[in-house]
Amino acid sequence: MDQLPPVLTRFVPDILEAHAAMILRALLALPIATAIGALLAFRPRRRGTPPRSAPVIQTQIILAVVGAVVMLIVGASLARAFGIVGAANLIRYRAKIDDPKDAVVMLVTLSLGLACGVELYGLAAFAAVFILGVLWVVESLEPERTKIFELKVTTADPTAMRSQIESILRRYHIDYELRTAATKELVYETELPLHTRTDRVANAILTLDDKHETEVTWDEKKKK
Repeated sequence: MDQLPPVLTRFVPDILEAHAAMILRALLALPIATAIGALLAFRPRRRGTPPRSAPVIQTQIILAVVGAVVMLIVGASLARAFGIVGAANLIRYRAKIDDPKDAVVMLVTLSLGLACGVELYGLAAFAAVFILGVLWVVESLEPERTKIFELKVTTADPTAMRSQIESILRRYHIDYELRTAATKELVYETELPLHTRTDRVANAILTLDDKHETEVTWDEKKKK
């Protein structure tokens, strides 16, 4: 097996030692930054103030970690600081971003790319794994997203079918509220999990009617 040139052999231990020292600093700095960010993000809410959304809370925590990673990269190097500022100014968000975390992840990837560019490979690898873990934890706490529909069921005998229809809605984990009960029509306001398909629910309702006189209509509503 080929051996490394003497010049590289002399510098490899120093490089590995520098990476190990940087990872040890990150091992202390990143968890502390996460804890401080979480402390502020989950601060007690005063009575009368609007509720905080899960994406904003998650973004605040991740930003604390990103700030720590950036400062670990910069260290005492003024050139690196100017480089990060210049690179950050190049980012332009032209597409609409619904989740604030997506914008923060862009900043994360930029930071890790800068770390690789200044040969802080150990820090980049450790920070990537750490941030993936933080994202996994905070996103697991996020409530499942839902969509709002007005469900209209037109049938010959809605009174007889009502209990069966509501049983189907519960089976698909759909929150519902009966808004109208007419002689030939039932109208519900429903809240469906994001992954639930309306056609499957509709087909389940249609199978309740052997005479094929039932009609199911979904009308999606915007969340207030």
